[in-house]
Amino acid sequence: MPPLFEPQADLTVDDVKLGSTIFYHITNIGQAAAGASVTRLIIDGVVVATSAVGPLAAGEGRGYGRPMIRRMPAVLALCLASRLAAGGDRFPAKGGDIEITPLVHASVQVEYAGKVIQVDPWSFGDLSLARPADLILISDDVGHHLDVKAIAKLRKPGAPVIMPASGKPQVPDGIVLGNGESTTAASIRVESIAAYDIKPGAPEHPKGDANGYVVTLGDKRVYFAGVTECVPEVKALRNIDIAFMPMNIPQERMTPAAVAECVKIFKPAVVYIYHYDQDFASHAINGPLQPRWIAPGLTVVQSLQAFKDALKGTATEVRLGRWYP
Repeated sequence: MPPLFEPQADLTVDDVKLGSTIFYHITNIGQAAAGASVTRLIIDGVVVATSAVGPLAAGEGRGYGRPMIRRMPAVLALCLASRLAAGGDRFPAKGGDIEITPLVHASVQVEYAGKVIQVDPWSFGDLSLARPADLILISDDVGHHLDVKAIAKLRKPGAPVIMPASGKPQVPDGIVLGNGESTTAASIRVESIAAYDIKPGAPEHPKGDANGYVVTLGDKRVYFAGVTECVPEVKALRNIDIAFMPMNIPQERMTPAAVAECVKIFKPAVVYIYHYDQDFASHAINGPLQPRWIAPGLTVVQSLQAFKDALKGTATEVRLGRWYP
């Protein structure tokens, strides 16, 4: 059965495309204004997403970059299973290839020389095919970064869990690594990079509360930014081979242009954009909310294209992993 939208009353939906993002345009074809109507995305007879559509005047249309997401673990699990089965991106390194598999939002699986690193594992999706971790890195203490259930599921016995001090109450045997500190865990060198916000306004990350990380795998350095603005500690990074950068952070932090300018400063060979669909995380945790455009007036997909366009002509390769269903 093909996917379809089921509009209410006099609303029609067209221009539907499926992929990592769903585009749709809703039009009121009636003679009167339509109130808070609802559309539903149906796959194989199961409603997997809903969207509240605000008042539309007669003949008015409105486009969205993707539908509001309610909890849809079966769909996410299917997407994640196919992603893991297909394998990740491979990068040659001294001692063997580095294999990187995007999981969901800020969750990344990294494999190298027989070791598995899980970064910010999140159990919103089915992690049954994710590999058990020799090392777990936690960047922050909120649920889509520090998920005790996901850690318990993926942690090998005795595997170190490195985290900021804010995570210690949830994982008492975790290893606290302060900003600027480094350690070797599971025979892997890990450096903690400060991750914090400059622009005020909730939600915000004060300096010292969260970590980014640089891990050294063979002769390659891989940077996981976590949630941060382009602070001096990020600008000071050098010799980064693969970087993971957040985008579209609330309060108009880390817009596509801002992330691109940051990347141009520390010049990683490859950059992945992750943690860029904040509505997805909010909906997964809190349920359906009103959809928001991404500043400055972009959809999620348009923001990704804006970032790619801003890095054209540079030496950094942009990769867009499949972070969302």
